[in-house]
Amino acid sequence: MSVPVFEEFEPAADCACPGCARQRRDLALGLPVRAGGHPAAHGARRALVLVTAAGVVLGGGGAAVATALPPPPVPFTPVDLTGGADRPDPADGPASDAAQPGPDTPQGGRGPLHGAPGPGPQPLPGATPTTGQIPTGTLRKATRTEIINRAKLWVTAQVPYSMEKYWSDGYRQDCSGYISMAWNLRSNEWTGSLDRFADRIDRTELLPGDILLFHNPADPARGSHVTIFGGWTDYTHTSYTAYEQTKPRTRKQATPMAYWQHSSRYVAYRYKGVVSGAGTGGTGSGAKPTATPYPGAAMFGTGADNAYVTQLGRLLVDRGGRKYYSAGPGPKWGEADRRATQAFQRAQGWKGSEADGLPGPETWKLLVTGGGRSIGGSSGSGGPSAHATDFPGRGSFRPGQSNAYVEKLGKQLVKRGFGKHYLSGPGPRWTEADRRNVEAFQRAQGWRGAAADGYPGPETWRRVFR
Repeated sequence: MSVPVFEEFEPAADCACPGCARQRRDLALGLPVRAGGHPAAHGARRALVLVTAAGVVLGGGGAAVATALPPPPVPFTPVDLTGGADRPDPADGPASDAAQPGPDTPQGGRGPLHGAPGPGPQPLPGATPTTGQIPTGTLRKATRTEIINRAKLWVTAQVPYSMEKYWSDGYRQDCSGYISMAWNLRSNEWTGSLDRFADRIDRTELLPGDILLFHNPADPARGSHVTIFGGWTDYTHTSYTAYEQTKPRTRKQATPMAYWQHSSRYVAYRYKGVVSGAGTGGTGSGAKPTATPYPGAAMFGTGADNAYVTQLGRLLVDRGGRKYYSAGPGPKWGEADRRATQAFQRAQGWKGSEADGLPGPETWKLLVTGGGRSIGGSSGSGGPSAHATDFPGRGSFRPGQSNAYVEKLGKQLVKRGFGKHYLSGPGPRWTEADRRNVEAFQRAQGWRGAAADGYPGPETWRRVFR
């Protein structure tokens, strides 16, 4: 026998009759659970389909059981989604790029701050019509130290990961909300909009406070994620300290470059509002590190063990005292520190108690400012040989650059004892070996963070050639 054919009926949205109201309710209950339908209604609908099919097959002479089924479920399309669906726990071991991502997880979208204390939500700054980029002048300025310190706040507080909840500072508790907080943005952004507030950079240029962003535009809920770069873990630059908001809570840990999954798809970005400042400026940006005040005589001598001893040793190495150290300067005061200090004092023409090998205020001042004469008789910054040649500009020392200045710098680094990363060279083309040798030299000055990024600025250049 033939199966009855039912005509599709679309209930009017504004009709109040019992039939239309019932049909609208049935359509809603027919939605799948993932789109908001009720689990019980979903199960009943499956049973109804099975009963109807059985009636068609077994209804030989009797009336077939037939009913009109609701239309197919409306597919769920997430809008304005932020990433973070497939971030594995490193305790389970590194995941390969070929690993299957986790289940779809809708994320919070871009929006104003939520319930933050103060004057209330701020309007989103206007983007340029053609590019969608945020004008730099509308951004809140932040130093790299400030960015990292803000990132540490959530690590300390162990903020739970959530795509719907907001922390007390008004920022959403997912990965992109974390970046919005660290960068002190006026709004909660998502992985699809963070790039509007930043400039794309090469991974070799990463500095603390920059981010590594993977946005999957085809399906933002699958794989999209973002981390804050906190610095390289060692000289190989194969892993870095990542600050990130992930399940179950904010964390800081060593992470493979660029991430456990989809590593090749992570892009490095630098916040447009970043400015130099205390602890963030560096020779790579042309900023001169601030001279450390004299910490006092108690910091040096027999039994001393502190960071000032290390800084003293590195300054002495830079001024020609490397031969006194067999294993490099360290925090514990030793005979090498005393002999190197004494040699520097004698280079100034001092005798007797003025050259006792214990740094006083004047010895310290000359070392941290680059003044006086170095061990061996060469002049410091105040002498005639302070500038062997004028600094050619930061643009001469970047990936892909090839010029005489690169080779000149490399040869001088070798003469100063900072050429161990060269396998064959130095040469005119800027390489990772050049950067690592410059970084070693900068660290020998006692500089850290962005001040020791491996890219020479005017102060690095001056010290290398003095």
